[in-house]
Amino acid sequence: MVAETFPSDLDIARQASLKPIEDIAGEMGLSTDLLEPYGETVMKIKLSAIDELAEAPRARYVVVTAITPTPLGEGKTTTTVGLGQGFKHIGKRATVAIRQPSMGPTFGIKGGAAGGGHSQVVPMEVLNLHLTGDMHAVTAAHNLLAAMLDNHLHQGNELGIDPHEVTWRRVLDVNDRALRNIVIGLGARADGVPRQTGFDITAASEVMATLALADSLDDLRARLGRIVVAYTRSGTPVTAEQLGAAGSMAVLLREAIKPNLLQTLENTPVLVHAGPFGNIATGNSSVVADLVGIRSGDYLITEAGFGADMGAERFFNIKCRTSGLTPDAAVVVATVRALKAHSGKYAIVAGRPLPPELFEDNPGDVEAGAANLRKQIENVRLHGVTPVVAINAFPSDHPSEHRVIRQVAEEMGARAAVCTHFTDGGRGAAELAEAVADAAEEPSDFRMLYPDEASLREKIETIATKVYGAAAVDYSPTASRQLDTYERAGFGGLPVCVAKTHLSISSDPSLKGAPTGWTLPVREVRASVGAGFVYPICGEMRTMPGLGRRPAATRIDLDENGEIVGLS
Repeated sequence: MVAETFPSDLDIARQASLKPIEDIAGEMGLSTDLLEPYGETVMKIKLSAIDELAEAPRARYVVVTAITPTPLGEGKTTTTVGLGQGFKHIGKRATVAIRQPSMGPTFGIKGGAAGGGHSQVVPMEVLNLHLTGDMHAVTAAHNLLAAMLDNHLHQGNELGIDPHEVTWRRVLDVNDRALRNIVIGLGARADGVPRQTGFDITAASEVMATLALADSLDDLRARLGRIVVAYTRSGTPVTAEQLGAAGSMAVLLREAIKPNLLQTLENTPVLVHAGPFGNIATGNSSVVADLVGIRSGDYLITEAGFGADMGAERFFNIKCRTSGLTPDAAVVVATVRALKAHSGKYAIVAGRPLPPELFEDNPGDVEAGAANLRKQIENVRLHGVTPVVAINAFPSDHPSEHRVIRQVAEEMGARAAVCTHFTDGGRGAAELAEAVADAAEEPSDFRMLYPDEASLREKIETIATKVYGAAAVDYSPTASRQLDTYERAGFGGLPVCVAKTHLSISSDPSLKGAPTGWTLPVREVRASVGAGFVYPICGEMRTMPGLGRRPAATRIDLDENGEIVGLS
């Protein structure tokens, strides 16, 4: 069986023939004076590269998204990397841009997030474990603000903050459910003001989203100052600038705002930068990475988290609104496994064996779940972008099942390609690269779903009805009051980032396919003013994950030679 003989991701990564990272940068048009080495295999790129590359030809801009995934994921990062490698096989130069992995999932379920098989970003160990310390810088900046907020309360609360209206929690880059809800300030009077709070994972920090959406150091500094951390008893927002924290936070992030340069197994350049949470934030890599990459080759391929209803919608309506860049094509990753799950006949649970019947040749079940693929293709087209379906092939798939996916794509007027990049590297994504190149040459009609001046409710309802297929939106009394408060505070011009489950196009993770006629329940609304969006919360969002019964951390170790083992 393939599963028994195929080498591990880490074994494959260690066999890579890496080019000197200076050579990778040179192929992108980056001179050595724009680079800051971090060891032998990673470079940070100075922000001055954006201006120095301004006269270079603009690359075609491609976003990789997906159908609604199963809890196991459908290989979107692997496809992004494979596509980047695939362009070399058709004589084109590509640059890949992805988010930085969070160590929480690395030591939790995933065991790594560098792609997979023969479509990986390397060095794998460096990418998955600390990289250049950007995650830690975000953690430190976030928690500095938390410390200064609690110190303000302790020192007399000059701003009149209501301790019950503090919205700023603390963060760590670990999966630790015990920290979700805590009480701080216990002990003597000198130990602070007691109040209930909690921890989120660093990827869920507004500082991370702010880092990802800033387009310069000055912009980052201004955005940090606008972060709202609490409200006074009269409902007035209190910002990081008012607490005097924003400047120090910017200092901590001065190096973190510079994108990181790595390479794939086949020496395609990869920009790895920022890692905002995909459920409550944008789930996209940084704007500054894209501003560098858009002038560094023939194609810039960037990835958006989860399905097209989530990461791609936010890419189009938030990230592109911020960056000013317009996409030329979108790849929708689909798997036989996920489409069968959308038939409603199979239960796929992380950490449990897959149902044996899932591997049987059953094109009927693929067709039964194809409504999800049709809707996600439609969601791309809503934005005037040309979609290409990437059929991420697994060894357990059957040709008849792939044919069903191709037929669905063709019926929707979309190109499709079967991809074997996991086993065959870039060669296995050459057909996809050809299809994407053709799609990117079509005239662009990119458009956003709503204008800035629409009300927050209009923006929420547009996304709910057009992207999710909801019939209506129901606001709790709390959500309605919050929306009114944000409009009065001047936040109404911000885009919206709907926080909901990634396991369904709807807000109910149990609803598969493309459900219609349902109502989106908005129970709460929060404002990430520094990042620059308002996020309605629809359902229970875990912003601090927990570890499973057998976390990946139990198999990650050092061998007798001091080499890392267990990453995957």
